[in-house]
Amino acid sequence: MTDVVDWYSDDAATFGDRLAGARQDAGLTQQALSAKLGVKSATLAAWEDDLKEPRANRLQMLSGLLGVSLSWLLTGNGEGPTAPAESDPIPKDVTDILAEMRLLRTNISQSSEKLGQLEKRLRAALRDSA
Repeated sequence: MTDVVDWYSDDAATFGDRLAGARQDAGLTQQALSAKLGVKSATLAAWEDDLKEPRANRLQMLSGLLGVSLSWLLTGNGEGPTAPAESDPIPKDVTDILAEMRLLRTNISQSSEKLGQLEKRLRAALRDSA
């Protein structure tokens, strides 16, 4: 027997997961929602991938366009779309893999930012020593 995971709960889902789920529940593509918001599709994709976060005014727009509460969108608590049916359980090993992938993505993003900072410091040090 596999465990059923509530992807819309605050302990299992990220902001990006909730955004993607609400968008799909609303029957919108990334392109359609990004056009309604006035942002690039790549920006919306980065929000759904938890690589970037929208500003407060975009959060309000997302909440209204998707028909979910702002609280649910941010925390998973409040009025949101219905959770996936229990007839379609997600195996525990799959959720473990997804959690590990999210952690790895976060680590890679943080390492990339740190690398950029170090490159700037190196360029400045080389410029100052010349």
